[in-house]
Amino acid sequence: MPSNATQATEAPYHHDSDHAHQANPSDPALRVKALESLLIDKGLVDRAAMDMLIDTYEHKIGPRNGARVVARAWTDSDYKGRLLANADTAIAELGYGGMQGEHMVVVENTVAVHNLVVCTLCSCYPWPLLGLPPAWYKSAPYRSRAVIDPRGVLREFGLAIGGDVEVRVWDSTAELRYLVLPERPANTETLTEAQLAALVTRDSMVGVAKVHAISGGSTT
Repeated sequence: MPSNATQATEAPYHHDSDHAHQANPSDPALRVKALESLLIDKGLVDRAAMDMLIDTYEHKIGPRNGARVVARAWTDSDYKGRLLANADTAIAELGYGGMQGEHMVVVENTVAVHNLVVCTLCSCYPWPLLGLPPAWYKSAPYRSRAVIDPRGVLREFGLAIGGDVEVRVWDSTAELRYLVLPERPANTETLTEAQLAALVTRDSMVGVAKVHAISGGSTT
């Protein structure tokens, strides 16, 4: 169920790229780091290759898939209807799905409604469509304040939502994951589906950003 904005009661959330928002790594994070260091020291894993692999899944493969779904919905009203009615089936039409991407629901941003996705219990996230979840999505401040003060959190991401726009917060779980269908930006009528997909960002599909139109031959 969506939650509407309420008065914030916690310390302000500060969005700082993809860095974790905690003073010290958690115990699982420390164990992962120790294991990674051991594998690298023994020559079983190349650090540069590992960093490249993580970057690819976080910023390229995953978000590119979700962007294609969004662009198809923008250019094909029939597909958009199927996507909003039965996301799993519509997403599978484009060849995406599988573990961490089951039981999807797509929620549409409009001039009257802005959607924001969070996972308050852990970090449930549609990996096949968005890649690896960023550190800020997994952080305790985001997970709590996205529900308590969504407008404030969005402002800290640089996104000001007008008072006449309803903000809906969707809590993802292991059984149900959400994806935001952003508003299509104005002045993009002549763009191809591939060009539109290139405009769509991971953050816009989580709901912490909007998709911007092309200005001067590049995205803004």
